[in-house]
Amino acid sequence: MSKPDFSIGITRDFLKPDGSSDLDNIAAPLFDKAGLNWEYIAENTPELTASQVRDYDALLVLGAGITAETFTGVDRLTIIARFGVGYDKVDVEACTDNGVLLTIAPDGVRRPVATSILTFVLSLSHQLLIKDRLIRTGRWTDTKDFMGMGLVGRTLGLVGMGNIGKEVFKLAKPFGMHHITFDPYIKPADAAEVNAEIVDLGTLMQTADFVCVCCPLTEETRGLVDVRCIELMKPTAYLINTARGPIVDQKALTEALQNGRIQGAGLDVFEQEPISDDDPLLSLDNVIVTPHSICWTDECFEGNGRSACESIIAVASGQMPTWIVNRSVQDSPKLHEKMQRWM
Repeated sequence: MSKPDFSIGITRDFLKPDGSSDLDNIAAPLFDKAGLNWEYIAENTPELTASQVRDYDALLVLGAGITAETFTGVDRLTIIARFGVGYDKVDVEACTDNGVLLTIAPDGVRRPVATSILTFVLSLSHQLLIKDRLIRTGRWTDTKDFMGMGLVGRTLGLVGMGNIGKEVFKLAKPFGMHHITFDPYIKPADAAEVNAEIVDLGTLMQTADFVCVCCPLTEETRGLVDVRCIELMKPTAYLINTARGPIVDQKALTEALQNGRIQGAGLDVFEQEPISDDDPLLSLDNVIVTPHSICWTDECFEGNGRSACESIIAVASGQMPTWIVNRSVQDSPKLHEKMQRWM
C-alpha cells in the first residue's frame, strides 16, 4: 500500500507585502525533492486555529502562536518546526499531549546570533552611534568627551551558555577578555572548552563589563535579570539582550540607563513588541535598539529555513528529527501512531 500524501502548512507571516517570500528558494527545492506537498496557510493570524491546521501533517512556523485550542479536533498534525530557537509562543505541553513534535533550529541561529551579540559589544564599547551623531550634528571636535572602552582584560559575562553562548565565547577569544557565565545547567567540561568560569548570577552582574542575556524565555528565566541584578552592575558596564525581552526588568533597566547607573545597553528584544513609539528607552543616547532582527541576515535565514525543512523531511521519512524540544513526546502512543503512516 502506498504512503498517503504528506502536507505542509507554512505560516503566512513569511510573505512580504507583494506576496513573495525568500523562503521559497529554500523550501521549494527541499520539499519538492522529497515529494512533499506544501503551501502557505491562507490567513495570517497571531495564533493558529484548529481550522487552519487540521489538514496538515506538518507546520513550518515563523511568529504565529500555538495554543491548546490549536489542536482541537486536529488528528493529522505530527510536527511543528519553528523557524528559529524561541518557542515562548508555543504551548509545549499541548504539543506533547497531542503527540506533536516541536522542533527548533539551533544550528541555524548559532553563528548569526553570536555575531550579533559581538556587534553590540563592539558598537557599544566604541560608542559607535554616539560618534555617528556627533559628526551628523557638526560636533566633530567633541569626540574627546566620548572615549570608548578597550576589550583586552575586560570581562564578558553570559547569562546562559548554551548553543549560542558557547559560540559567542569562541568568537570572542581573540579580543582577550575574561569569560564568565551563569548557567545552572552547563557542564564544567563545556565551560572549560571555551575557557569560561562558571559563577553565580550575582557575581556575574557585579563583575562583568558586558552582561549578555543568552538564555531562553521560560517560567524560570522570566524576570531573571531584575532590579536587584541591575543594581549590582558596575557604572561602566553594558547590558546586551538578544534573547527575549521579558527576561530583563525593562522598567528597572530604563531607570538605570536614565540615571547613569550603567554605561549603556544594546537591545534587540523588549517586554512588549513592537516597542511603543513613546517608550523612554527610545529617547536615550546610550542605548542601541534593533527591532528583534539584528541577526536577520541571509546566513541566518538560510540556516533556519534549511534546519526547519530538514526536521519536517525527517518526519515525512518516518524518522525522528534532531532538534526536538519536547523530547518526552517520543514515547507518546499518539505520535507513534502518526509516524507509522510514514514508515
